[in-house]
Amino acid sequence: MQHDEVIWQVIRHNHCSFMAKITTGNFCRNPYNITGVCNRSSCPLANSRYATIRDHDGVFYLYMKTIERAHKPNELWERVKLPRNYEKALEIIDKHLMYWPKFLVHKTKQRLTKMTQMRIRMRKLALKTREKIMTTPRKEIKRESRREKKAETAAELDKSIEKELLERLNGGLYGDIHNILPNYFNKILDENELQAVSDEDEVEPEIEYVQGYDDLEEEDDIEDFGGFVIDESLKNNDNASEDEEEMDTVDRKRLKIRSESAHRKVEEDEPRKSKKKARVLVEVENEDASERQRETF
Repeated sequence: MQHDEVIWQVIRHNHCSFMAKITTGNFCRNPYNITGVCNRSSCPLANSRYATIRDHDGVFYLYMKTIERAHKPNELWERVKLPRNYEKALEIIDKHLMYWPKFLVHKTKQRLTKMTQMRIRMRKLALKTREKIMTTPRKEIKRESRREKKAETAAELDKSIEKELLERLNGGLYGDIHNILPNYFNKILDENELQAVSDEDEVEPEIEYVQGYDDLEEEDDIEDFGGFVIDESLKNNDNASEDEEEMDTVDRKRLKIRSESAHRKVEEDEPRKSKKKARVLVEVENEDASERQRETF
């Protein structure tokens, strides 16, 4: 048999695991407490007839306890789902708590009002875009900074080793026998080519002087080998009769120049040749005059 007054005396004066004592007063941590205050009328353990409202994932339920189910702990509380409409929820509370004490009815409606307002505020806050404050993991930041420093030192060491090896290789310390990976070898070749191109761009172009009359020099070389000067342009005069008249004057000038150059060379070669003297025969044909001119040197 349950006696509410005895239960309250034991809880209030001895010990209660749900009671929280602070400077402002005594509060109750029991989830079924309708007000959250530790007193005789609000204690769900010391009242055999009790009603409250609880929230389950945004849905409100009306919980009711009666003394007839005190001997069944698994069926102690009766639960009724409340609609989302505030007025209809109040009507359901009035219907189920029609003959209950006015204190419980008033506190139940007051709790429903507070929880409805809280749900509205939660929806508004969820719709707003708010900045999320994140904590900075100091240990991870320090660890990453240490790793970066180690990687930088390792990279500098590799570069210095590579530079020293290249200097030794260029200095001929390893001789002609050495093995280089293809990737590094191609990289070195590319760098050398780029350096050579840049050096060529920096060097100023030199001024060169070239002797004129290249055709005459080539024909003089032919005279040295064969001893005869043959004008190839005159061989094609038979096939170009129309151009010969215009080229006669030019050919005569060329013949004079060539004959003079050949004469000079013959004079230079005379002391070398004791027995025979080279003779140069130059023939000129003119179809119009149908005459041959011969000059012997």
